[in-house]
Amino acid sequence: MANIQAKEWLKAGYCDLKIIEYIINDDMLTHVVAFHSQQAIEKTLKSILENEVKKIPKIHKLQNLITKIDINIEWDENIIEILDELYIDSRYPGDLGLLPHGKPTLDDAKKFHNCAQTVFDKVCKILNVEISEII
Repeated sequence: MANIQAKEWLKAGYCDLKIIEYIINDDMLTHVVAFHSQQAIEKTLKSILENEVKKIPKIHKLQNLITKIDINIEWDENIIEILDELYIDSRYPGDLGLLPHGKPTLDDAKKFHNCAQTVFDKVCKILNVEISEII
C-alpha cells in the first residue's frame, strides 16, 4: 500500500495525463503532449521513491530517475530518451520540442502519451493504488 506522499506524486502525474487527454489530437500541441508525458513519467517515478521513503532528487531527467528506483519496470528506452531530450526544448517557443526531423508528429505524441500512461498504470499496480484513491 502506498503512503500518502507517494499518492500525491501519483495524483500530480495523473493530472498531466488528464491534460494530455484534452490535447492529444491537436497537431499544434504535440510538443506540449511531449512535455506533459515527460512530466507524468517523472512524477510517477518520484512516487516510487517517495513510497520507499527515499529523498526525492531535484532532477528531471528520466534516465537518471530510473537508476534510483529499485522496481523493475519495462521501459521503452527510445521514448524515454526522446522525452528527456524534448523536456527542456518543449518549454521554449524557439525550439518547440524539436526532434531531429522537426516538431513531434501526432503519431509521436500518441506514442509519448501511451508510454506515460503505461508507466503510470504499472506503478499504480506495483504500489497497489486505485485511481479512486488519488482523484
